[in-house]
Amino acid sequence: MKYTTIPQTDIKVSKICLGTMTYGQQNTEPEAHEQLNYAIDQGINFIDTAEMYSIPGKKETQGSTERYIGSWLKDQKREELVVATKITGPMPYFNYIRPDLGFSKDVLHDALNKSLQRLQTDYVDVYQLHWPERNVNFFGQRNYNHNPNEKWEDNFKEVIQALDGLIKEGKIRHYGVSNESSWGVMRHITESKINGLTTCKTIQNPYSLLNRTFEVNLAEVSLREQVGLLAYSPLAFGVLSGKYLDGQMPEKSRLNLFPAYSRYSNPQALQLTALYAEFAKQNNLSLTELSLAFVNQRPFVTANIIGATTMEQLKENISSIDVTLSDEILSEIDRIQELQPNPAP
Repeated sequence: MKYTTIPQTDIKVSKICLGTMTYGQQNTEPEAHEQLNYAIDQGINFIDTAEMYSIPGKKETQGSTERYIGSWLKDQKREELVVATKITGPMPYFNYIRPDLGFSKDVLHDALNKSLQRLQTDYVDVYQLHWPERNVNFFGQRNYNHNPNEKWEDNFKEVIQALDGLIKEGKIRHYGVSNESSWGVMRHITESKINGLTTCKTIQNPYSLLNRTFEVNLAEVSLREQVGLLAYSPLAFGVLSGKYLDGQMPEKSRLNLFPAYSRYSNPQALQLTALYAEFAKQNNLSLTELSLAFVNQRPFVTANIIGATTMEQLKENISSIDVTLSDEILSEIDRIQELQPNPAP
Protein backbone atom coordinates (compact mmCIF):
# COMPACT_ATOMS: atom_id res chain seq x y z
CA MET A 1 0.00 0.00 0.00
CA LYS A 2 1.03 3.60 -0.53
CA TYR A 3 0.28 6.33 1.96
CA THR A 4 -0.22 10.07 1.98
CA THR A 5 -1.10 12.65 4.59
CA ILE A 6 -4.33 14.59 4.86
CA PRO A 7 -3.22 18.18 4.14
CA GLN A 8 -2.53 20.43 7.14
CA THR A 9 -2.70 17.45 9.52
CA ASP A 10 -0.49 14.66 10.78
CA ILE A 11 -3.02 11.98 9.77
CA LYS A 12 -1.40 9.35 7.55
CA VAL A 13 -3.89 7.61 5.27
CA SER A 14 -3.73 4.88 2.67
CA LYS A 15 -3.95 6.22 -0.88
CA ILE A 16 -6.79 3.76 -1.38
CA CYS A 17 -9.79 4.51 0.84
CA LEU A 18 -12.50 1.89 1.33
CA GLY A 19 -15.90 3.19 0.29
CA THR A 20 -18.79 1.41 1.97
CA MET A 21 -22.11 2.67 0.61
CA THR A 22 -23.16 -0.81 -0.59
CA TYR A 23 -23.22 -2.14 2.98
CA GLY A 24 -26.86 -2.66 3.90
CA GLN A 25 -28.43 -3.36 0.51
CA GLN A 26 -25.98 -4.87 -1.97
CA ASN A 27 -23.77 -6.29 0.79
CA THR A 28 -24.77 -8.10 3.97
CA GLU A 29 -23.11 -7.49 7.34
CA PRO A 30 -20.85 -10.59 7.07
CA GLU A 31 -19.84 -9.53 3.55
CA ALA A 32 -19.08 -6.03 4.82
CA HIS A 33 -16.86 -7.45 7.56
CA GLU A 34 -15.08 -9.69 5.05
CA GLN A 35 -14.33 -6.66 2.89
CA LEU A 36 -13.12 -4.61 5.86
CA ASN A 37 -10.85 -7.40 7.08
CA TYR A 38 -9.33 -7.93 3.64
CA ALA A 39 -8.81 -4.20 3.11
CA ILE A 40 -7.04 -3.81 6.44
CA ASP A 41 -4.84 -6.82 5.68
CA GLN A 42 -3.79 -5.06 2.45
CA GLY A 43 -2.69 -1.97 4.35
CA ILE A 44 -5.79 0.19 3.98
CA ASN A 45 -6.42 2.29 7.08
CA PHE A 46 -8.96 4.76 5.69
CA ILE A 47 -12.73 4.05 5.69
CA ASP A 48 -15.41 6.37 4.33
CA THR A 49 -19.14 6.26 5.05
CA ALA A 50 -22.16 8.54 5.62
CA GLU A 51 -25.24 8.68 7.80
CA MET A 52 -27.56 8.36 4.78
CA TYR A 53 -25.95 5.12 3.52
CA SER A 54 -26.63 2.47 2.26
CA ILE A 55 -27.32 3.51 -1.32
CA PRO A 56 -29.85 4.16 -2.72
CA GLY A 57 -31.00 6.11 0.31
CA LYS A 58 -34.25 5.00 1.89
CA LYS A 59 -35.79 5.04 5.35
CA GLU A 60 -35.62 1.28 5.89
CA THR A 61 -31.84 1.07 5.44
CA GLN A 62 -30.66 4.53 6.56
CA GLY A 63 -27.68 4.16 8.88
CA SER A 64 -27.14 0.50 8.01
CA THR A 65 -23.66 1.11 6.64
CA GLU A 66 -22.48 2.86 9.79
CA ARG A 67 -23.99 0.05 11.90
CA TYR A 68 -22.18 -2.64 9.89
CA ILE A 69 -18.90 -0.75 10.25
CA GLY A 70 -19.57 -0.22 13.95
CA SER A 71 -20.10 -3.89 14.70
CA TRP A 72 -16.69 -4.50 13.10
CA LEU A 73 -14.92 -1.41 14.42
CA LYS A 74 -15.59 -2.18 18.09
CA ASP A 75 -13.14 -5.09 17.91
CA GLN A 76 -10.37 -3.17 16.08
CA LYS A 77 -7.51 -0.98 17.23
CA ARG A 78 -9.39 2.27 16.68
CA GLU A 79 -6.31 4.50 16.89
CA GLU A 80 -4.80 2.74 13.86
CA LEU A 81 -7.77 3.54 11.62
CA VAL A 82 -9.03 6.72 10.00
CA VAL A 83 -12.83 6.89 9.80
CA ALA A 84 -14.72 9.53 7.82
CA THR A 85 -18.47 10.01 7.73
CA LYS A 86 -20.90 12.67 6.49
CA ILE A 87 -23.94 14.62 7.61
CA THR A 88 -26.79 14.72 5.07
CA GLY A 89 -27.49 18.09 3.46
CA PRO A 90 -30.87 19.61 2.61
CA MET A 91 -32.93 17.64 0.10
CA PRO A 92 -36.66 16.97 0.55
CA TYR A 93 -36.31 13.27 -0.28
CA PHE A 94 -34.20 12.72 2.85
CA ASN A 95 -36.60 14.30 5.35
CA TYR A 96 -37.06 10.86 6.90
CA ILE A 97 -33.57 11.23 8.41
CA ARG A 98 -34.73 14.35 10.32
CA PRO A 99 -37.08 17.26 9.57
CA ASP A 100 -34.24 19.82 9.61
CA LEU A 101 -31.48 18.89 7.18
CA GLY A 102 -29.49 22.08 7.62
CA PHE A 103 -26.11 22.44 9.33
CA SER A 104 -27.12 24.33 12.47
CA LYS A 105 -25.18 23.70 15.67
CA ASP A 106 -27.97 21.57 17.16
CA VAL A 107 -28.37 19.50 14.00
CA LEU A 108 -24.62 18.92 13.64
CA HIS A 109 -24.38 17.73 17.25
CA ASP A 110 -27.43 15.47 16.95
CA ALA A 111 -26.37 13.93 13.63
CA LEU A 112 -22.80 13.33 14.79
CA ASN A 113 -23.86 11.75 18.07
CA LYS A 114 -26.11 9.31 16.20
CA SER A 115 -23.30 8.46 13.78
CA LEU A 116 -20.91 7.85 16.68
CA GLN A 117 -23.45 5.56 18.31
CA ARG A 118 -23.91 3.53 15.12
CA LEU A 119 -20.15 3.41 14.51
CA GLN A 120 -19.50 2.40 18.12
CA THR A 121 -16.67 4.90 18.47
CA ASP A 122 -16.01 8.06 20.50
CA TYR A 123 -14.78 10.18 17.60
CA VAL A 124 -14.65 10.56 13.82
CA ASP A 125 -11.40 11.53 12.13
CA VAL A 126 -13.01 13.53 9.30
CA TYR A 127 -16.61 14.78 9.50
CA GLN A 128 -17.92 15.93 6.13
CA LEU A 129 -20.82 18.08 4.94
CA HIS A 130 -22.30 15.70 2.35
CA TRP A 131 -23.49 18.50 0.06
CA PRO A 132 -24.04 22.25 0.49
CA GLU A 133 -27.10 23.85 2.04
CA ARG A 134 -27.41 26.39 -0.78
CA ASN A 135 -28.57 26.04 -4.37
CA VAL A 136 -25.53 24.74 -6.28
CA ASN A 137 -24.81 22.17 -8.96
CA PHE A 138 -23.90 18.68 -7.75
CA PHE A 139 -24.65 15.03 -8.58
CA GLY A 140 -24.21 15.62 -12.32
CA GLN A 141 -26.19 18.85 -12.66
CA ARG A 142 -25.27 21.22 -15.47
CA ASN A 143 -26.24 24.81 -16.29
CA TYR A 144 -26.23 26.54 -12.93
CA ASN A 145 -29.44 28.52 -12.50
CA HIS A 146 -29.11 31.17 -9.83
CA ASN A 147 -32.13 31.76 -7.62
CA PRO A 148 -31.83 35.14 -5.89
CA ASN A 149 -34.87 34.31 -3.75
CA GLU A 150 -33.66 30.98 -2.36
CA LYS A 151 -34.28 30.50 1.36
CA TRP A 152 -30.65 30.11 2.34
CA GLU A 153 -28.76 32.22 4.82
CA ASP A 154 -25.06 32.82 4.29
CA ASN A 155 -24.08 30.99 7.46
CA PHE A 156 -20.58 29.72 6.72
CA LYS A 157 -19.20 31.25 9.91
CA GLU A 158 -21.84 29.64 12.15
CA VAL A 159 -21.37 26.21 10.56
CA ILE A 160 -17.58 26.33 10.95
CA GLN A 161 -17.93 27.57 14.54
CA ALA A 162 -20.11 24.55 15.32
CA LEU A 163 -17.59 22.19 13.71
CA ASP A 164 -14.78 23.92 15.60
CA GLY A 165 -16.69 23.26 18.80
CA LEU A 166 -16.99 19.55 17.97
CA ILE A 167 -13.23 19.42 17.49
CA LYS A 168 -12.67 21.02 20.88
CA GLU A 169 -15.04 18.45 22.42
CA GLY A 170 -12.90 15.68 20.89
CA LYS A 171 -15.78 14.24 18.85
CA ILE A 172 -14.16 14.99 15.49
CA ARG A 173 -10.55 15.63 14.55
CA HIS A 174 -11.11 17.59 11.34
CA TYR A 175 -13.87 18.50 8.94
CA GLY A 176 -14.27 18.32 5.20
CA VAL A 177 -16.73 19.28 2.49
CA SER A 178 -18.28 17.21 -0.27
CA ASN A 179 -19.94 17.88 -3.62
CA GLU A 180 -18.72 21.44 -3.22
CA SER A 181 -17.78 24.15 -5.71
CA SER A 182 -14.70 26.36 -5.90
CA TRP A 183 -16.69 29.28 -4.51
CA GLY A 184 -17.90 27.17 -1.60
CA VAL A 185 -14.47 25.85 -0.69
CA MET A 186 -12.96 29.33 -0.79
CA ARG A 187 -15.74 30.68 1.42
CA HIS A 188 -15.02 27.94 3.95
CA ILE A 189 -11.32 28.80 3.88
CA THR A 190 -11.88 32.56 4.07
CA GLU A 191 -14.33 32.39 6.97
CA SER A 192 -12.00 30.06 8.86
CA LYS A 193 -9.02 32.38 8.44
CA ILE A 194 -10.91 35.57 9.28
CA ASN A 195 -12.41 34.11 12.43
CA GLY A 196 -9.47 32.01 13.62
CA LEU A 197 -11.37 28.75 13.24
CA THR A 198 -10.51 25.27 12.03
CA THR A 199 -10.25 24.91 8.25
CA CYS A 200 -11.68 22.26 5.95
CA LYS A 201 -8.96 19.72 5.17
CA THR A 202 -10.63 17.62 2.49
CA ILE A 203 -13.12 17.81 -0.34
CA GLN A 204 -14.94 14.68 -1.48
CA ASN A 205 -16.04 15.16 -5.08
CA PRO A 206 -16.42 12.87 -8.10
CA TYR A 207 -13.30 12.31 -10.17
CA SER A 208 -12.60 9.74 -12.87
CA LEU A 209 -11.69 9.31 -16.51
CA LEU A 210 -15.31 10.20 -17.29
CA ASN A 211 -15.49 13.18 -14.98
CA ARG A 212 -12.47 15.47 -14.82
CA THR A 213 -14.39 18.65 -13.98
CA PHE A 214 -12.40 18.91 -10.71
CA GLU A 215 -9.40 19.93 -12.82
CA VAL A 216 -11.09 23.07 -14.18
CA ASN A 217 -11.04 25.15 -10.98
CA LEU A 218 -11.00 22.99 -7.88
CA ALA A 219 -7.60 21.42 -8.56
CA GLU A 220 -5.97 24.83 -8.21
CA VAL A 221 -7.86 25.50 -4.97
CA SER A 222 -6.89 22.05 -3.71
CA LEU A 223 -3.18 22.52 -4.31
CA ARG A 224 -2.82 26.18 -3.39
CA GLU A 225 -5.02 26.03 -0.28
CA GLN A 226 -4.06 22.47 0.76
CA VAL A 227 -7.47 20.84 0.67
CA GLY A 228 -7.05 17.22 -0.36
CA LEU A 229 -9.40 15.53 -2.81
CA LEU A 230 -11.06 12.34 -1.64
CA ALA A 231 -12.07 11.14 -5.10
CA TYR A 232 -15.38 9.31 -5.23
CA SER A 233 -16.81 7.24 -8.09
CA PRO A 234 -13.35 6.65 -9.65
CA LEU A 235 -14.93 3.81 -11.65
CA ALA A 236 -18.02 5.88 -12.50
CA PHE A 237 -20.58 3.58 -10.87
CA GLY A 238 -18.74 0.59 -12.34
CA VAL A 239 -18.91 1.85 -15.93
CA LEU A 240 -15.10 2.11 -16.03
CA SER A 241 -14.74 -1.54 -15.10
CA GLY A 242 -16.02 -2.26 -18.62
CA LYS A 243 -18.86 -4.49 -17.42
CA TYR A 244 -21.52 -2.48 -19.30
CA LEU A 245 -19.74 -2.40 -22.66
CA ASP A 246 -21.42 -3.90 -25.74
CA GLY A 247 -24.83 -3.65 -24.12
CA GLN A 248 -24.01 -5.93 -21.20
CA MET A 249 -26.08 -5.59 -18.02
CA PRO A 250 -24.91 -7.98 -15.27
CA GLU A 251 -27.80 -9.21 -13.16
CA LYS A 252 -26.48 -7.96 -9.81
CA SER A 253 -24.88 -4.77 -11.10
CA ARG A 254 -25.89 -1.40 -9.67
CA LEU A 255 -27.34 -0.15 -12.95
CA ASN A 256 -29.50 -3.25 -13.27
CA LEU A 257 -30.70 -3.06 -9.67
CA PHE A 258 -31.01 0.73 -9.55
CA PRO A 259 -31.55 2.10 -13.09
CA ALA A 260 -31.78 5.69 -11.84
CA TYR A 261 -28.00 5.67 -11.30
CA SER A 262 -27.35 6.48 -14.95
CA ARG A 263 -25.03 9.46 -14.47
CA TYR A 264 -22.10 7.78 -16.26
CA SER A 265 -23.90 5.57 -18.75
CA ASN A 266 -25.06 8.02 -21.41
CA PRO A 267 -23.99 7.30 -25.03
CA GLN A 268 -21.02 9.68 -25.04
CA ALA A 269 -19.67 8.29 -21.76
CA LEU A 270 -19.98 4.72 -23.02
CA GLN A 271 -18.29 5.71 -26.28
CA LEU A 272 -15.34 7.16 -24.37
CA THR A 273 -15.25 4.13 -22.08
CA ALA A 274 -14.88 1.84 -25.09
CA LEU A 275 -11.88 3.87 -26.28
CA TYR A 276 -10.24 3.68 -22.85
CA ALA A 277 -10.91 -0.07 -22.73
CA GLU A 278 -9.15 -0.62 -26.06
CA PHE A 279 -6.24 1.57 -24.97
CA ALA A 280 -5.90 -0.33 -21.68
CA LYS A 281 -5.83 -3.62 -23.59
CA GLN A 282 -3.08 -2.31 -25.86
CA ASN A 283 -1.00 -1.64 -22.76
CA ASN A 284 -1.69 -5.00 -21.07
CA LEU A 285 -3.87 -3.40 -18.42
CA SER A 286 -7.46 -3.98 -17.42
CA LEU A 287 -9.77 -0.99 -17.79
CA THR A 288 -10.13 -0.98 -13.99
CA GLU A 289 -6.36 -0.79 -13.54
CA LEU A 290 -6.04 2.06 -16.03
CA SER A 291 -8.92 3.99 -14.47
CA LEU A 292 -7.87 3.67 -10.84
CA ALA A 293 -4.14 4.12 -11.44
CA PHE A 294 -4.94 7.36 -13.25
CA VAL A 295 -6.75 8.72 -10.18
CA ASN A 296 -4.09 7.42 -7.79
CA GLN A 297 -1.37 9.42 -9.56
CA ARG A 298 -3.07 12.83 -9.63
CA PRO A 299 -1.18 15.37 -7.47
CA PHE A 300 -4.30 16.78 -5.83
CA VAL A 301 -5.71 13.38 -4.79
CA THR A 302 -5.25 12.55 -1.12
CA ALA A 303 -7.20 9.29 -1.36
CA ASN A 304 -9.04 7.31 -4.01
CA ILE A 305 -12.35 5.97 -2.64
CA ILE A 306 -12.95 2.55 -4.13
CA GLY A 307 -16.00 0.37 -3.52
CA ALA A 308 -17.03 -3.13 -4.47
CA THR A 309 -19.84 -5.62 -4.04
CA THR A 310 -17.70 -8.73 -4.55
CA MET A 311 -14.35 -9.78 -3.17
CA GLU A 312 -13.04 -10.24 -6.71
CA GLN A 313 -13.82 -6.60 -7.49
CA LEU A 314 -12.32 -5.45 -4.21
CA LYS A 315 -9.05 -7.30 -4.81
CA GLU A 316 -8.62 -5.83 -8.30
CA ASN A 317 -9.47 -2.33 -7.08
CA ILE A 318 -6.97 -2.43 -4.24
CA SER A 319 -4.23 -3.95 -6.39
CA SER A 320 -4.39 -0.90 -8.66
CA ILE A 321 -2.08 0.79 -6.16
CA ASP A 322 0.76 -1.27 -7.66
CA VAL A 323 0.16 0.06 -11.19
CA THR A 324 2.14 3.09 -12.35
CA LEU A 325 1.18 4.76 -15.61
CA SER A 326 3.99 6.16 -17.74
CA ASP A 327 4.06 9.73 -19.03
CA GLU A 328 3.28 8.36 -22.47
CA ILE A 329 0.15 6.60 -21.23
CA LEU A 330 -0.97 9.70 -19.34
CA SER A 331 -0.52 11.80 -22.46
CA GLU A 332 -2.60 9.38 -24.51
CA ILE A 333 -5.33 9.48 -21.84
CA ASP A 334 -5.43 13.26 -22.29
CA ARG A 335 -5.68 12.85 -26.05
CA ILE A 336 -8.61 10.44 -25.71
CA GLN A 337 -10.33 12.73 -23.23
CA GLU A 338 -10.22 15.62 -25.70
CA LEU A 339 -12.67 13.68 -27.88
CA GLN A 340 -15.31 13.99 -25.14
CA PRO A 341 -14.00 16.49 -22.56
CA ASN A 342 -17.03 16.41 -20.25
CA PRO A 343 -19.21 13.37 -20.99
CA ALA A 344 -20.59 12.83 -17.48
CA PRO A 345 -20.21 15.64 -14.93
